[in-house]
Amino acid sequence: MASRPLPIELPQTLPVFPLDGALLLPGAELPLRIFEPRYLNMLDDVMSGARMIGMVQTAGGDKARPNLARIGCAGRVTRFRDGAEGDYLITLTGVCRFRIAEELGRQTPYRQVRADFAPFTEDLEPGRRTGGERARLSRALRSYLNRRDLDVDEAALNAAPLDELVAGLSMSLPFSPAEKQALLEAPDRADRQDVLTALLEIDALTDDDGPPETLQ
Repeated sequence: MASRPLPIELPQTLPVFPLDGALLLPGAELPLRIFEPRYLNMLDDVMSGARMIGMVQTAGGDKARPNLARIGCAGRVTRFRDGAEGDYLITLTGVCRFRIAEELGRQTPYRQVRADFAPFTEDLEPGRRTGGERARLSRALRSYLNRRDLDVDEAALNAAPLDELVAGLSMSLPFSPAEKQALLEAPDRADRQDVLTALLEIDALTDDDGPPETLQ
């Protein structure tokens, strides 16, 4: 993927929130409850600055301080309120993926990285794909939902813009952390749709006797 100049200014130093299984994609929203003291401190700091946090998954290593996956997604805090138990309830809106160029020395209770956004400038451009590309995805999704006895508003799914649908399903369906990382690292929106469709089709080849669920 070719690097191009960034159309907006993004921070080179980024605090990161390692959270396995939580996927943030550009343009999508992720609600979070923040309660650990180090991340409460992180929120206090970012709210007085760029209001941006990098969501990353872990990649093995020591449980107390695991390695970080090399690619994450920066999100801007777009909603913030105090919780009832000294916690913070926030919404992150995805802005752009980044590659971790290096992790910075420990100057804060939370971890910080030098973020390289240049490989992902396409994240900052609006999607331009049409609904005609959703046929295979729709078939795979319908099979996935029927097999797992998931309830869904099919009219809403059909009406959703394709890129929003792909992002929403990628974030909300119960994929493994490794599968969510694969969705994050897909080079572009079309590739992410292909990865999502493949995951749904692979699921159809496995057995699942779990209880019925509801897709939000």
